[in-house]
Amino acid sequence: MANLHSLITKSLKSIKSKTLLIPLSSSLSRSVRHSTSATHHQQPPASADSSFTFSSNDDKNQSIYVKGPASMSDRRSSSSVTMPMSFMTGSIVGKRFYKKVTTREAEDGIGWMVMLDYRTLKTPSKKPLKLPTLALAKAIAAEWEYQQTDGIRPFTMPLMKLACTALERVPLTRPKIIEHLMRKFNQDLVFCQAPADNDLTTHVHDRQVEKLNPLLSWVELEFGFKPVVYSSFFGGKQEDGLVKAVENLLKRSDDCELAAIDAIAAAAHSLVIAIAVVRDKLQIEEAIELIRLEEDFQVERWGLVEGGHDVDIADLRVQVSSAAVFLGLSRRT
Repeated sequence: MANLHSLITKSLKSIKSKTLLIPLSSSLSRSVRHSTSATHHQQPPASADSSFTFSSNDDKNQSIYVKGPASMSDRRSSSSVTMPMSFMTGSIVGKRFYKKVTTREAEDGIGWMVMLDYRTLKTPSKKPLKLPTLALAKAIAAEWEYQQTDGIRPFTMPLMKLACTALERVPLTRPKIIEHLMRKFNQDLVFCQAPADNDLTTHVHDRQVEKLNPLLSWVELEFGFKPVVYSSFFGGKQEDGLVKAVENLLKRSDDCELAAIDAIAAAAHSLVIAIAVVRDKLQIEEAIELIRLEEDFQVERWGLVEGGHDVDIADLRVQVSSAAVFLGLSRRT
């Protein structure tokens, strides 16, 4: 737990820097829309329990709806807060509306909940955010406690995003997630190496052999098939047995594991590295080193571009470490 606490602290510190807020908000578009305005409207209670949730009724509607109780006597039974779906993007979705963040055990005794004052935190589909362990609930509570009074910044809450993914997106779209991961398997980062017979790429190839070959040997031991290495940027076809073995591993993984694998693979462009992290073959820093192997070689040769390479490294570290920490905290001991 001490190591996990250290990783959480490091991740939060990485994303706290003002210089990192823009790139961490969206790894695809690398832009942040700060024009979202938050307004308050009175709405009738939608459910019988106190809750915090999201709304996706209108993508263009960026308002925050606060549903208050009719009187103090029914405060704990009818108040709720509905947030716009843009909460899951890089937008700032409104000022902090709560004072105290706590955790409590679920009413059925299975799982843990996060409380914002007297409101229960919910998922985008308005289901209670029931977390498998107290450790994960406390970590997500810490993300909410970190939020400043001037605005809630979802891009500083990677564990919350992963929890929503594991609890809702993975169960509904598991076959599509696995299909997407396997579609790119033959072009995996670790299967593509620079040509050894080219003076321009010889040094890169030597470093790839040194760093990647141990991982490729692990893949052979783990799945029983030797990976095929290609010099083409587009990779090549792996043995059907290896492809099937990896696919079966993904099918056997639980929702939290698949969410973590998907997140790491997206950041690393490598399903093999993602599986190695989840199976404890690679530590976070080792995975980041392999992901950045070629780019770091170019940095050593030509220098680091401030505001470019350094931000990319910080972003990658947050994406990989948050997924690894999420998985570790979600596992019951």
